[in-house]
Amino acid sequence: MPTSIRLPPAIEKRLTTLASKTGRSKAFYLREIIESGLEDAEDYYLASKVLDRVRSGKEKVFPLAEVEKDLGLED
Repeated sequence: MPTSIRLPPAIEKRLTTLASKTGRSKAFYLREIIESGLEDAEDYYLASKVLDRVRSGKEKVFPLAEVEKDLGLED
């Protein structure tokens, strides 16, 4: 799926330099950067939403001791 973004000139220059020095395309590096950063973004933003639900009382939480007992992991 084609997608376009506007990059600040300094970032565009760094990307162009990296691509030219390594013989790879800018698209290659953009894909790599997005793939590696997407997982971190998902973790952060989805966890943030869960935290909001916990703080507002909309998400149930369980004490560690109860979870360990239910899973048969208690000492």
